[in-house]
Amino acid sequence: MKKITILISIFLISSVSFAQEYNIDTTKSELKWTGTELTTNTHYGSIDFKSGSIILSEGQPIKGKFIVDMTTLKNQDLPEAYRGRLEGHLRSDDFFSVDKFSEAILEITGSNKLNTGGFDVNGNLTIKGITHPVTFSMSPEDDYWVANLIFDRSKYDVRFRSGTFFENLGDKLIYDDIVIETQLRF
Repeated sequence: MKKITILISIFLISSVSFAQEYNIDTTKSELKWTGTELTTNTHYGSIDFKSGSIILSEGQPIKGKFIVDMTTLKNQDLPEAYRGRLEGHLRSDDFFSVDKFSEAILEITGSNKLNTGGFDVNGNLTIKGITHPVTFSMSPEDDYWVANLIFDRSKYDVRFRSGTFFENLGDKLIYDDIVIETQLRF
């Protein structure tokens, strides 16, 4: 029994020693969102990170949590005079209900290493208080990590002009998939 306890202790100590936690640099990290309408009209912009950390074991993501501040949602494709209207609409109950849900959270639960040197990462994404599992790609670059994911907004009760909730939208349809591209600096 004593040998088993010693072996378990050695395993736990060695596992902990290989894992390191890194905190995100919120001033240098970037998050870009992109949404597309049926007419191929595309809107894109940014959201600021509020906080985040990742735990790597031998360079592989094993756990993490990232929080974005939905109140910082910005549009970047429209001329400045028109941005405020779209930003206000995206923050409204038609889309992300930012007054009620000021944060979106991504929690990393594990990953699988790819032959390319990157990772397929598993996690849980919470938007508007609704959580669903997600899988996304993540890879290390020179001095930052790239993480890209696509989520289905309809799963988070984002209904405006969604074909999941409404029929016969014609060219007013907005696709449910939202593309998120990030550069994470720690």
